[in-house]
Amino acid sequence: MSAIKDILRILPKHLFCDVDPKNLDIQDDSDFIIPRALIATTAETFAKDIQPLEKLYSKVQIFKELQSTKERISNEVCKLVARRYHVKQFLRYQ
Repeated sequence: MSAIKDILRILPKHLFCDVDPKNLDIQDDSDFIIPRALIATTAETFAKDIQPLEKLYSKVQIFKELQSTKERISNEVCKLVARRYHVKQFLRYQ
């Protein structure tokens, strides 16, 4: 999708405080970056939080990464993503 090399040009630094963001590859580390970018989103901030991801990844890739992640993504985030992309709702926790 994008030739951006520095993730901090798109996403806030605080999301990656426990890793060196310069070592992240936009495509190879999408399974880490996508959930991390949405882990603390709320209904109020969701539209603003997901827009940078949509510059980097396809809707299909975002959806698939959130479905398969081991990160602690809330069911509310899953519902927001499903609603935005007009796909069947999925939950991380039953």
